[in-house]
Amino acid sequence: MTQAADIAPKLALITGASRGLGAALAEALAPTHHIVAVAKTTGALEELDDRIKALGGSATLAPMDITVPEAMATLCRGIHDRWGTLDIWAHTAIHAAPLTPASHIDMRDMAKSVNANVTATATLITYVSPLLGTDGTAIFFDDPRAGTKFFGSYGSTKAAQIALARSWQVETARTGPRVVIDTPAPMPTATRARFFPGEDRAALADPHAEAARILAGL
Repeated sequence: MTQAADIAPKLALITGASRGLGAALAEALAPTHHIVAVAKTTGALEELDDRIKALGGSATLAPMDITVPEAMATLCRGIHDRWGTLDIWAHTAIHAAPLTPASHIDMRDMAKSVNANVTATATLITYVSPLLGTDGTAIFFDDPRAGTKFFGSYGSTKAAQIALARSWQVETARTGPRVVIDTPAPMPTATRARFFPGEDRAALADPHAEAARILAGL
């Protein structure tokens, strides 16, 4: 992990921070939180770091793959050893498999979807929960595509991810951490562009506006 020198008093972990809603949340939180930004794309993380610094914030860049349990264990151990606790975890990382009829799903794409959207989420919940303690907040983002045509791989695994989050939410309702599940408005993200390549992106919600709305609700 590449670490910044100046650290804000609160800490936010963003998984899937390199672009879209994850990057927007990182920028929105930067004035009040030190950002631990996780994504596979180093260049995009460095660009995010520049924007965070321009806002007067600081970040720790973690160019890691969330599907590698050992990497996530190292990440969370590093957070524990340096800061002890975590205030916010926003999980925006997702694998968007190509659209296809259910009878034509490529099993390699399905395996990637299960690994990234379900298994990695379950792994991260077990690793991050102790860092959040009783007072932290975890945020997940629903995209209710399950059961719609051609969304078999993405829709089913995204639904499974949210089912995990809902279980955690009710399990911790009295004890914490707080688990929030939000359904963002359609945004001009790279994931959505794969699904709807010809749509008018100007009509979609600004990720920064959605990030502000989500955080205001906290």
